[in-house]
Amino acid sequence: MSSNSDRVDVAHRTLRQAIIEQALKAGTRLPEDEIGRHFAMSRTLVRAVLAKLQAQGLVDTYHKRTATVAQPSLDEARNAFAVRRALEREVMKAVITRWSPVVEKILSDHVREEEAAHAKGDVRLSTRLAGEFHLKLAELSGNALLERYLSELVSRCSLILAMYSRPHSSECAISEHSGLIGALKKGDIAAAEHLMDDHLSSVESRALLEDDTAAELDLGSILSRFSARGSG
Repeated sequence: MSSNSDRVDVAHRTLRQAIIEQALKAGTRLPEDEIGRHFAMSRTLVRAVLAKLQAQGLVDTYHKRTATVAQPSLDEARNAFAVRRALEREVMKAVITRWSPVVEKILSDHVREEEAAHAKGDVRLSTRLAGEFHLKLAELSGNALLERYLSELVSRCSLILAMYSRPHSSECAISEHSGLIGALKKGDIAAAEHLMDDHLSSVESRALLEDDTAAELDLGSILSRFSARGSG
């Protein structure tokens, strides 16, 4: 039997992926009893899952009877990207000092995953992998606090893009990630920081002024789909 911490991790990963990949839209209700039934968890454990998602900026629970997928405003979106730029520059500085063939392989392997998702036309997977490239960079920085804060911002920005983003080709983001790897490999911190700033500006520029609020889908069926993927 899985431990409580394992169940929390599985539920958190499933819900996070469903939100980032836009299967669960902004404003979707997340009833504790339904989540608990799906993952065979108590309400206490469900609340622990929702608290983790709230800390990442993906779920709103304040003053609400039922948690919902967060709906950040455009002002909040601009603030999130401003802070993220500053943190990503620090990540570049840290990663470049720890550069090694192992670090290069980890990042290059991830870009190949992005390329494979793009080749299959899997837009939602491409979107998630694009964000996870930045999480890989933060992890490789060796700074646990920087990794934690950037992880929360990347999750928040992924939700913002799910809400406001224009349709775009993931091919551009993939080439930009490859460019970042090239600059880091050369040890050119000025180029790496410049490329990262340009990359994040490009990502932020996709935001629309309109909020496309699609009809809420069945929570149970979405969780089943993402749970099955995670167990594969």
